[in-house]
Amino acid sequence: MATGTLLFVVDRQMLCLALFFVIHTHLFHCQQFTIPFKDPSGCAVEEFFDISSLSCAKCGANQRQSSSGLGCICQTGYKTKNFSSGKVPFTCEQCPPDKPAVTKDGFGCIRCPGRFNDNGNCQCPSGNILVERDINGTFFDEARCEACIGDSPAFSAPNSNGDRCERCQATFSNTFCTCTTPNVQAGGLCFPPGGLSTNVNPSVSFAQLAFSLQSAWFVENLYSSAAACLVYSNLTACQALGNMCVMNMHSFAGLSTDACSLFNTISRSKAALNSVQDISYWRANLPWLYYGDEPGLASQVIQNRPVPISFSFRGAKKNTDIQLLAAVYNVRGEFLKWEPIRGNNLQLCPEPAFKQAAAFSFGTTYKETCELSVAELLAAHPEPLFYDVFMDLGGGDNRKLLPLPTLVQNQQYNGQFINQGSMKNWYLSRRIFLVDALSGREKTLTSLPKVIRVATSIQIRFQLVPRTQEGQIYPPLVSVSYTDVLIKEANSQTVSVTFSVDYEMDQSEARTKTDTALGVLGGLAVLYSLLKTVSWKRRIASPLIDMETMLKFLLFYAGDLANVFFVVTVGTGLYWLIFYKSLKAQQFVSVLLPLPAQEEQIETYIGCAFALKAVQFLHKLILQVTVDVFLIDWERPRSKASRTVPATGEAKQEPSPVSIWRTYFVANEWNELQTVRKISPTFQIMAVLFFLEVLGFSNLALRDPWSTLERSPAAYTPPYSLILRYGLAASLWICIGLLQVIFFTVFYEHFVEDKIRQFVDLCSVSNISVLLFSHRCFGYYIHGRSVHGHADTNMEEMNNNLKRERESLCGQRGLLPNTEIQTFQVSFTNRLRQQYDRIQDSLSRRNRPSRLIDASAANLSELQFRAYNTMNHFLASIIDHAHPEMDYIVKDKLTMERVIGMEFLEPIDKSIFYNDERHSFSDVLFYGNEATLLIFDTLFFCVVDLGSQNFVLAAVLTYLQQAIFRFIRNTFGRRNLVNKTLVDQRFLI
Repeated sequence: MATGTLLFVVDRQMLCLALFFVIHTHLFHCQQFTIPFKDPSGCAVEEFFDISSLSCAKCGANQRQSSSGLGCICQTGYKTKNFSSGKVPFTCEQCPPDKPAVTKDGFGCIRCPGRFNDNGNCQCPSGNILVERDINGTFFDEARCEACIGDSPAFSAPNSNGDRCERCQATFSNTFCTCTTPNVQAGGLCFPPGGLSTNVNPSVSFAQLAFSLQSAWFVENLYSSAAACLVYSNLTACQALGNMCVMNMHSFAGLSTDACSLFNTISRSKAALNSVQDISYWRANLPWLYYGDEPGLASQVIQNRPVPISFSFRGAKKNTDIQLLAAVYNVRGEFLKWEPIRGNNLQLCPEPAFKQAAAFSFGTTYKETCELSVAELLAAHPEPLFYDVFMDLGGGDNRKLLPLPTLVQNQQYNGQFINQGSMKNWYLSRRIFLVDALSGREKTLTSLPKVIRVATSIQIRFQLVPRTQEGQIYPPLVSVSYTDVLIKEANSQTVSVTFSVDYEMDQSEARTKTDTALGVLGGLAVLYSLLKTVSWKRRIASPLIDMETMLKFLLFYAGDLANVFFVVTVGTGLYWLIFYKSLKAQQFVSVLLPLPAQEEQIETYIGCAFALKAVQFLHKLILQVTVDVFLIDWERPRSKASRTVPATGEAKQEPSPVSIWRTYFVANEWNELQTVRKISPTFQIMAVLFFLEVLGFSNLALRDPWSTLERSPAAYTPPYSLILRYGLAASLWICIGLLQVIFFTVFYEHFVEDKIRQFVDLCSVSNISVLLFSHRCFGYYIHGRSVHGHADTNMEEMNNNLKRERESLCGQRGLLPNTEIQTFQVSFTNRLRQQYDRIQDSLSRRNRPSRLIDASAANLSELQFRAYNTMNHFLASIIDHAHPEMDYIVKDKLTMERVIGMEFLEPIDKSIFYNDERHSFSDVLFYGNEATLLIFDTLFFCVVDLGSQNFVLAAVLTYLQQAIFRFIRNTFGRRNLVNKTLVDQRFLI
């Protein structure tokens, strides 16, 4: 029983402990921790800000808050005593009445020889120092004020702390350590009168914001730097003055006393001295900021003498490293270091170092753009650094540097921008900076700047020496454009900056060759178009030159000129692709890609080629869907059928009707042939995309000299060259298209399927001939008359007929006896065409039934049937020589006639059938115009890509374009076939 009671008590205790633990655990998990916000400025005078608890804590007795607010100091008249380990680790004790002042270190009390300041420390007169301890460090009972000897030989003055006499600055020490009138004291220096007027202009012009402000830095340092440079030739002061000129965009005016005008004044005053480094523009003791101001000097500097080094992309003497070096100065004019130009100095964008290093690989066009926070720029660049950029020419112990000229786009002279126009007006300069957050400080140097100035565009441009075979270049030009940013909300403001490296060469010779090629080929195109126009006039039997003739000439010329533009532009693109990207083409650099601005001419030519080719394509499309076509049925009734005459009830023998299904079948096959091409458009697009995007051929269009197909995703990717991209895409599209044409022509059509020849065979088997009028008096004839006399037969007879043909047991299929030629080009007489037009007029049908079930209610009129039979009989009789006045002859075309596409003989009395084994009737189909279609597709693909810089989008739109025009050709070609042949459209599948 006792044991049970004990267990019960223990269980109750464990239960209570468990409940307590659960409740407190819940509280621990649910409690929210908050603290009150306190700031050092919110603490009372007798409190300080405790950085450990982030709250205000009480100072000790006789203590007050320090100037920083983060600690306590003794009140005035109290000295520090008794250090301890508390939050306030000392106590304060009041000084006795006989020693009421506190020593400067705060640990002693002392009498003052004179008055004391607000902090309770002794204060000495000007020119004296305060001495509170003896040489052993013991406090005096009374402090002493010792006068510094300002005259010879001591020339001393109190230091900045007022506790030591030091030799005064050298400019004071000629007579005394005070700068007495009429001398001028500025910047801690003493200047003699008459050296430089004190009326200087410390303003900085922010032209983009249309205002100027008095810069605190310029107010404090401009006059002293200029005077020290002029009077004492102080090197640091001269550099500081030059930096202030650079901060003012190298701008100056004729009558001004701003930084650059003062610099130029001093520069002219030192003209009689020897120049620095044998450079006439570099005056003694001064930084080199300007080249001369002679007209045309810029072109002489950057296009006169080549740099004495060579660049090579390949081989044993490969040299693609651009070695740039910069002399770096701070804003006070102090030289800091020589610094190699890499990604971490002139490039503000925070890209990885290996990407930024690509900027200094010769031949690689580099461009990096980013958005930077103004607040981050202020934090990272409180004071500007200045760079004098040089090109390291090497040379071992005799190392040489080439100064790089700089073009500041913001530079002004008398308020006018001088570096944004022609090169002959440029003022080249030296020295640049990246960010200036100092000159925009208006009141004090510690205040937030009102404006900052950022180098938003830095471009280094290399120009190849014309006709060089040794990879020589002219001195690179550094072009800088600054942006003035008015500070409003620094944390939310951003600025876009760009760093780029470009390469160019003189393109005048290339442009001359291109224009010459265009001129010569354009002239030939005119002659060829005239020849086509003459041929067209012959084929329509019209001797008059009217507006239609002029329009036709322009249409022909549009197509031929489009071919000229296409050949020239593709040839130009291939030239740059081969000679710039080829592994063996450039042992030493001899060609460089055109700049985007220089590619505008080629871009215009490409646009002209596309527009003119589109005109030609639409012209041919309209001609194809309006061609005259008729199917001649040679089938004749094989038996007679009995028919009862309703009026008399007598039986009458009439010929059995000929089946129309053969005509429908041939019409269907012709309809299907209308959009057949010599290539597979879908395969064409997929193959081009495979090479460009999958195999990486698109990398060949990048603006660098490397022909590698695979690029690391982490590596820098240069921008694409328009001319390389066009040359690559166009040549690849044409090559794949030509390979398809060769494959289909040589292999597929011989061993698999030749739809054109099959159609001719189908005509022969169906006993149907096809007559086409591509022009009024010119066209094509497919002789499909069966050698067996009939085609309406059963399977057994059909097989027997084919077997007889195979075994040569019957005549041949040709139009003439013992010939196989079934296709002809035909020049018709005007008389034959007029008779054809008269019959054709009665064949036109409108308002045809739209549903098969309406056929019984909407039979064709007897007149239309009669017209159809009349046309069939007329054309068949013409082929059979039944009309002597409209007879014809058969002959071969001359070679010259085939080449120029024109017939020399005019069909005056007799039509002329020209043997045509090439089946040129396909000229009225897509099949016979593959060259036009291929070039049009190529140009369409390239134009879309050049506009979007996206091969996939170009491929998709090209596919849609092909589908749309195929649909248009099918729709209107089908309608034309129905109208011209009397075939019911419901039977065209």
